[in-house]
Amino acid sequence: MSDVPSNDPACHDRADAIDLVIEGRPRDLGDNMVVSRLLPAPKRRMVGPFVFLDHMGPVTLPPGAGFDVRPHPHIGLSTVTYFLAGENVHRDSLGTVQTNRPFDVNLMTAGRGVVHSERADPAFRASGGLMHGIQIWLALPASHEDVAPSFEHHPKDMLPAIAPAEGVTGRVLIGTAFGATSPIRHPSEPLLVDLHLEAGARVAIADDVPERAVFVIEGAALLSGHACTTNQLAVLTAGELEICASERSHLLVIGGAPLGARVLDWNFVATTKERIDRAREAWKRQEFPKIPTDHDDFVPYPELRK
Repeated sequence: MSDVPSNDPACHDRADAIDLVIEGRPRDLGDNMVVSRLLPAPKRRMVGPFVFLDHMGPVTLPPGAGFDVRPHPHIGLSTVTYFLAGENVHRDSLGTVQTNRPFDVNLMTAGRGVVHSERADPAFRASGGLMHGIQIWLALPASHEDVAPSFEHHPKDMLPAIAPAEGVTGRVLIGTAFGATSPIRHPSEPLLVDLHLEAGARVAIADDVPERAVFVIEGAALLSGHACTTNQLAVLTAGELEICASERSHLLVIGGAPLGARVLDWNFVATTKERIDRAREAWKRQEFPKIPTDHDDFVPYPELRK
């Protein structure tokens, strides 16, 4: 990725720059929380290894409300949790207890199986406040589907800051962009970049990974002449693309090499239906490992989905 030459004040239009624009679809998670789901979508299941993208909030929770996701399982994927405001506490069957805080990255790799929960911190629950974040699932390569589960916490100050053009700042969360490389390593080799653009700022997105998309978290921008706004995911075609912010905007750039088709069922991702079936039955029999500090409750498999 590179900055746009400053001697051209016009946004560079390209009629074929966008393959598809996906509108976020509301999904009610209960407990005072509605998310906007971008991936998977009916016309696009994945972008590179990105198989799931939810935009949580922004929503202001009143004192005492909180937001809790009870213990539930995963296989065949890595979760990336990226908070923009608010916080909660991640617990998993590895024994991890980690607070999700704004602009840190929590990366949990399920591999052959992990259980985790996300609970409101007691102090945040008591006070209430703004909740805003992104939840991502990265599919694992077939060769890594059965790896041992793991968890990594990466504070924001460890993720390289970038300022690729006038009025443009951000961080490289995973992968390499604008001359900076994140310390986070993942076998699917994803690209994940957080960008903040002032109104009128411009920046180019280089054609350096096979599949790419731009998610508008807040604001509005022209993507090589194509207007995109809040809660839209623009899947890009090949070639360099120029982003011109119509107003102050916050964007995510995602991408990577395609991994091939995946089967998704509830919280499970796999290359085959047989793996999904085994995981589903194991969860129903409660054969997954327990969370040492959160084992008295769980989310049942939703039979009505079948």
